Amino acid sequence: MTFNRETVRLVIFEAQTPAGRAFDVALIVCILISVLAVLLDSVAEIHERYGDLLYKVEWAFTILFTIEYVLRLWCIENTARYARSFYGVSDLLGIVPTYLSLVIADTQYLLVVRILRVLRVFRVLRMVRYVGEAQVLTDALKASQRKITVFISTVLALVVVFGSFMYLIEGPESGFTSIPKSIYWAVITLTTVGYGDLTPVTPLGQAFATIVMILGYGIIAVPTGIVTMELTEAHRRSANTRTCPMCSVEGHIREATYCWRCGEHLFRPDQARSGIAEDRDKKDLSEGL
Repeated sequence: MTFNRETVRLVIFEAQTPAGRAFDVALIVCILISVLAVLLDSVAEIHERYGDLLYKVEWAFTILFTIEYVLRLWCIENTARYARSFYGVSDLLGIVPTYLSLVIADTQYLLVVRILRVLRVFRVLRMVRYVGEAQVLTDALKASQRKITVFISTVLALVVVFGSFMYLIEGPESGFTSIPKSIYWAVITLTTVGYGDLTPVTPLGQAFATIVMILGYGIIAVPTGIVTMELTEAHRRSANTRTCPMCSVEGHIREATYCWRCGEHLFRPDQARSGIAEDRDKKDLSEGL
């Protein structure tokens, strides 16, 4: 295999080739192990016994992820756009804290160093790109944004009204000393959390609380239904995993030839020929079955 930018890009960004799938699996394993090392290092007993080993493991993964990050920037044509993207920033957050801990090493900054060490769990964010349904879920949430906003606004109005009514019904003698505190009760009751730190004692207040509880069960189902509907629609127009060689964006439908964001041709000449051959083989196989 020739080592050039296009070959490296296909291995790193594409999941439809054997090399790309192997790279993704290996990277997921490395991310999981590195995050596990960070979590274990936060346990005092383990840090005391295996702190040096975990420190070396952390640096080994940091160097590995640094090389991978540099390769990503090198093989993609629009480097600046990828560096500013969500995945580019999360990649950077996964390696920068370890290097910063070398600079901030004075005693008075030890607490800051501990915070920087915790920030390394941002590597978990990098796993999002390898979950096939992540883009579908993101599309569904974006499509539901306006409906969810209206729903939340309605709920906020309801808790203000319910809290005000409960303040009038129960009053300070029952613990409802103010409207904001009564609104707090309305929130935990409507969401069916029910901490029990604030409860109505009068028959009228208990009857009103019962209505709010029953209403809460119906309200909880609303956002679930909205997202489920949009998720079904997003599945219907689900995309493949092909990545644009120019801007690295995903989410192209299977019939797409050009990138939906920058207009770049998705297929190199050699990729186009191999893709046509692959589609023809799949069609022959399906007809044979």
